[in-house]
Amino acid sequence: MAGNLPEGAVIDIPIPSGEEVLIATLSQYGTIGTLLFVLALMNVISQERQTGAIVFVVVRPVSAFQYIASKYVAQLFILIVALVAGYLFTWYYTTILFNYVPWTLMLASLGVYSLWIVLLTAVTLLFGTVLRNSGGIAGMSILFLAMLSLLTTLFPKYMEWNPGNLSTEASKILIEGEWGSSTVLVSVSTLTLSILFLGLAVYLFKKLVRFGN
Repeated sequence: MAGNLPEGAVIDIPIPSGEEVLIATLSQYGTIGTLLFVLALMNVISQERQTGAIVFVVVRPVSAFQYIASKYVAQLFILIVALVAGYLFTWYYTTILFNYVPWTLMLASLGVYSLWIVLLTAVTLLFGTVLRNSGGIAGMSILFLAMLSLLTTLFPKYMEWNPGNLSTEASKILIEGEWGSSTVLVSVSTLTLSILFLGLAVYLFKKLVRFGN
């Protein structure tokens, strides 16, 4: 099938290690997974605004913080459960088919990468508060998250704190067996940005939704 190879030629493809398989899995979560998660979240607020169902919420004694926080916690719980389930099954079959990866390293890498889901949920809910169109919400969310990842590639020296490095830091844990020097910095910056985005979503909810925009 390769063509023009001498008779008896052998193509030797090395078997990946268990750590490399888990790293490849995290890479897929960072691309396809991010897209699917954003698509799952884009209608959380906008659909209630489009149908007018949100009116029944704002006329009751429910604060903007309670509304945004409830949406955030509920959706984050679903996504984290899905991520944990998928990653655990991957680790299980990786251990069977390739080699054993210590469960402590698996959990550490999972915990670090889960912060990306924490940020992703906050970003999507923020754009869901500002925009009504589902496509616009998904597009802006994916564009913003893609920019974070791109900046880590273009300016690695100045972007050690960037949440786009979470996948890289999780991979380092699997390969090196310990937390990298910038893992704590990236984790703190991710949590800080998530809190800021949620706070901004609450503020914009008060300004936009309560006045019928």
